[in-house]
Amino acid sequence: MSDVVVVDEASTEVVREVQALIDESARTDGQSPLSEQGRLQLRGGRRPGVRHLLLRHGGELVGYAQLEDTDPVEPPTGELAVHPSHRGLGYGRQLGQALLKESGKRLRVWAHGGHPAARHLAQVLGLSLFRELRQMRRPLAEDGPEPAPALPAPALPEEVTVRTFRSGEDDEAWLALNASAFAHHPEQGSLTQRDLEDRKAEPWFDPAGFFLAERAGRLVGFHWTKVHSAEQLGEVYVLGVAPAAQGSGLGKALTTIGLRHLARDRGLPTAMLYVDADNFAAVGVYERLGFTTYETDLMYRTES
Repeated sequence: MSDVVVVDEASTEVVREVQALIDESARTDGQSPLSEQGRLQLRGGRRPGVRHLLLRHGGELVGYAQLEDTDPVEPPTGELAVHPSHRGLGYGRQLGQALLKESGKRLRVWAHGGHPAARHLAQVLGLSLFRELRQMRRPLAEDGPEPAPALPAPALPEEVTVRTFRSGEDDEAWLALNASAFAHHPEQGSLTQRDLEDRKAEPWFDPAGFFLAERAGRLVGFHWTKVHSAEQLGEVYVLGVAPAAQGSGLGKALTTIGLRHLARDRGLPTAMLYVDADNFAAVGVYERLGFTTYETDLMYRTES
């Protein structure tokens, strides 16, 4: 069996090969094997703490893994994919073992969709279930085949106004708000200016769907929506509220504003979002707004 080659930066040709592998896996599995962050880090040039693991057989790329070691406290995070036509041959185990080696046997790894093969691989590697991330969906079209529940009118807290994002002007303030709102969430809360620029450069980015809540000239919350055009799917991409404004109903109001935008301004039939299964307060809010669980991503980790 071929060795796994580890590189700090993926060349243009490697990016093309890996993207083809990701696309084929997504067609087979119904879901991308890499998160959005992983895909951005693949093609974004060299990044501190990010490594790419390439597995070839006869010159053909049969497997890819990515390791991100940027959190000062938590173990590195990995994702991996094996080309559908080369599965069942031990390549997943080989990539998993390589991730363990590169991480110093301190590893968190995502299983997007929680497929049985991924669950089995986690067990073989000695990893334990650590986190459950739900994808929830709700219909938006009130006259569609699955009529959408009516969206309540947004009720903003006193003295709070909402406007859309101004690129370049709001970057610093938004990054600060995002960091405070997600201080408990290392992946979202650690976003940098480069991460924001990566997303602003994506074809889906639209400031008209990026809502900011202000009180006395200071940002206190936001709802960043995203449109998946090919799937005709709107997303509650990121929703954040400043710690001092939490519990005021601002999160629900911002959610409603974004959903109305996706339904009425963009004409989308369905909305989706991701939420941690153990975030019971958020799950409850989304369920009351008509969301139900569609699928689940699982994170496994080595024993601490």
